[in-house]
Amino acid sequence: MIGRRTFIVGLGSAAAWPVVARGQQPDSMRRIAVLSGADDQDARVRIEAFLQAFAQLGWIDGRNVRIDYGWGSGNADSIRKSAAELVTLAPDVILATSGVSLMGPLLQVTRTVPTVFTYAADPVGAGLVESLARPGGNATGFTSGEYSISGKWLELLTRVAPSVSRVAVLRNADIPTGAGQFGVIQATALSLRVEVNPVNVRDAGEIERGIAAFARSPNGGLIVAGSALASFHRDVIVTLAERHRLPAVYYRRYFVDAGGLISYGSSIVDQHRRAAGYVDRILKGEKPADMPVQQPTKFELIINLKTAKALGLNIPETLLATADEVIQ
Repeated sequence: MIGRRTFIVGLGSAAAWPVVARGQQPDSMRRIAVLSGADDQDARVRIEAFLQAFAQLGWIDGRNVRIDYGWGSGNADSIRKSAAELVTLAPDVILATSGVSLMGPLLQVTRTVPTVFTYAADPVGAGLVESLARPGGNATGFTSGEYSISGKWLELLTRVAPSVSRVAVLRNADIPTGAGQFGVIQATALSLRVEVNPVNVRDAGEIERGIAAFARSPNGGLIVAGSALASFHRDVIVTLAERHRLPAVYYRRYFVDAGGLISYGSSIVDQHRRAAGYVDRILKGEKPADMPVQQPTKFELIINLKTAKALGLNIPETLLATADEVIQ
């Protein structure tokens, strides 16, 4: 589904716009398209962050740029349909507010319209770009971090729940990142003397059966690795972790906002702010093929103390001191 949408970007009146915005009056209005996998609060926060940064660069929706939005509903078919509708509008640039889950369907529709993706765990392995240094095609953007971050998840879990000796790892085995992240967790588990067990996330039923079977034995914990399916099923996953009293570490903060224990990963909001600069550069003539895919520069640790107390866990003060946010 595509459509126009007004986002409040908190810049106040026209007087608050930067000087470059008032002085930049191109002969014709430029056009960009924003493709999102879902229309929810998390997506709106990310897009608003992009629009704020984009406005600071002088691009104001309705003044010198027109912005159209396409919304998927969590599956490849709906994303592909929205992408195709956006492409018919002939945008100068497409912003994909995610990585592989959006870019796969989008690249089936176009390999010519310049595109910026905001985070992808392994854009080379997923075939989005030829290399990080020289993407080579019509797409560039930002990674969500190296696979090594997966080992950090297990280290965090054992710090907050020292009794954990068994860990279920929810991952999508059908994508390269699923195998890559699980491999790093396995390697880290050897040094920590922790047993790890993979659980697939293809659908809610499989997730529920896998976690329920794992939770029958004691001293268990949970790691949720990055994937679009995990994101789509996040409410189910958080509910199951609570039901089975499993300490859990997640790859993204919205799990913790939903009641999860801890998350550690790159800041998606920051990635969207930085993406505004890439869209700006493309509108000014640069080619995605020559613009390196960038690594994250901001990571965030979020801790939910309410959930920790419900699980009977005492979070170390040293960890609380390093957290970016503590939810009471």
